[in-house]
Amino acid sequence: VQLQAFGGGLVQAGGSLRLSCVASGRAISNSVMGWFRQAPGKERECVVAINWSAGSTYIADSVKGRFTISRDNAKNTVYLQMNSLKPDDTAIYYCAAKFSGSGWPLSVGASYDYWGQGTLVTVSS
Repeated sequence: VQLQAFGGGLVQAGGSLRLSCVASGRAISNSVMGWFRQAPGKERECVVAINWSAGSTYIADSVKGRFTISRDNAKNTVYLQMNSLKPDDTAIYYCAAKFSGSGWPLSVGASYDYWGQGTLVTVSS
């Protein structure tokens, strides 16, 4: 399984970006997918995660109402739509996936088996 994340870039505060994560090797339809980020000098944190089969989601308080996760099964792609971006959203964003198992927290990075390479999002003030 490979995950490829892209779509990052430089955007002004208040702007929007959509990140994409293309999966190959396994279908995402029954997966658990998460978007994580790591800012300079900070620990990696989960931004949004979803268990498509169970219908359970996690979203960080810092992005509630601004970020949403969606998917296109035909393209085997997961998206992170980011609106009303703030300078504090500046980070490298990673997508992660898990295709089997249950009973582990969506927001914990160690729960995931596969990771994309990361894409840099920079929000200017």
